[in-house]
Amino acid sequence: MPIAVDIDVMLAKRKMSVGELAERVGITPANLAVLKNGRAKAVRFATLAALCDVLECQPGDLLRWEVDEAVT
Repeated sequence: MPIAVDIDVMLAKRKMSVGELAERVGITPANLAVLKNGRAKAVRFATLAALCDVLECQPGDLLRWEVDEAVT
């Protein structure tokens, strides 16, 4: 998928666990893992906003677009 998710990077920078982030954002650790591992098909803006609030970052710090060489 051409959208890469960098939640791991922000978790490491903030020295925060997945469980702590999930609790503070208000989602299950399983749903956070789906998002974190790039398996999510969508993310709600409310969830993205909560992630940014807790991690004190911008959406672009969590999501980035990568060119898919196989498609071009």
